[in-house]
Amino acid sequence: MAAAEEDELPLPRLPELFDTSQQLLDEVEVATEPMGSRAIQEKVSKGLHLLKQASEMLTQLDLFSRNEDLEEIASTDLKYLLVPAFQGALAMKQVNPSKRLDHLQEAREHFLDYLTQCQLYHVAEFELPKIKNTSAENNTGSSSMAYPSLVAMASQRQAKIERYKQKKEMEYRLSEMKSAVEGGEADDERVREYYLLHLRRWIGISLEEVESIDQEMSILRGKDSSKEASTSHSSHQTRPPMKPFILTRDAAQAKVFGAGYPSLASMTVNDWYEQHRKLGALPDQGIAKTTSEIKRAAQQQEDQEQKEDEEDEQTLHQAREWDDWKDTHPRGYGNRKNMGGKKRVLRNGSV
Repeated sequence: MAAAEEDELPLPRLPELFDTSQQLLDEVEVATEPMGSRAIQEKVSKGLHLLKQASEMLTQLDLFSRNEDLEEIASTDLKYLLVPAFQGALAMKQVNPSKRLDHLQEAREHFLDYLTQCQLYHVAEFELPKIKNTSAENNTGSSSMAYPSLVAMASQRQAKIERYKQKKEMEYRLSEMKSAVEGGEADDERVREYYLLHLRRWIGISLEEVESIDQEMSILRGKDSSKEASTSHSSHQTRPPMKPFILTRDAAQAKVFGAGYPSLASMTVNDWYEQHRKLGALPDQGIAKTTSEIKRAAQQQEDQEQKEDEEDEQTLHQAREWDDWKDTHPRGYGNRKNMGGKKRVLRNGSV
């Protein structure tokens, strides 16, 4: 019984769908709550659902035809041209980081659909944005946008300034005409002018949104490509990292200090290289000596160094004794009478 009553409920009419979705869009744009809040996202989803129904109803009614001019469209029907623009605006309000790129692409298609219709009916004079279908074209566009010429930058800036001035002027005129049109006090000419101002205002908004979407999509695609590059680079690194080690003199020292970090190094790399060069154990010196020969040579080298150290100590001890003796025995000590065994001769020859 309840199912039968639901089937008998009348479907919402096109004006109701449009007015409700426009009200939801206005509430979302002026809301002070975070865009990711549940209440805001419910309004966004409901508005998109109603606009989808309105778009399907427009297609069924065949309200707009490519063969007719703007003057042939009824004044009260002009507002339904805004349906794709509202769809793009609400699609931009969706919050889902994993599907952000899809939402941007969806919003861009709605804005381009609206701009194409407006250009077809000659609502205003403007240049239609380029259609980007492949990621290669997007990458090319982003690379070309990275270093624009000064002339292009100046023209874009001037176009933005003009659009901003026109937008403010149209918003002021719309605020003056809104009460009369919505209250049913305006004539057909005023109603037509009111909705044409709405269409031209949303043309400027759509152009700005498409430009913003292209920039954001370029950034998102750059992030995805950098992530893929880092993933592929890390997959190529199959060799495990080397464990740090030190060079030790013998096995006893290795047991004390250990074979890894943290440990104290026993010699520098140059000392190690010089030692192995003398022993002929380097790869570029032919066949290396056996372990016993290396140990024997190392023992001989240590003995030689120890012997040299002992000789150095003995020489140093003798030198110190000689210095001490000279301190206590001045030069000429013990031969003070003869003064060297020579007689002193005076100037006149006498002794």
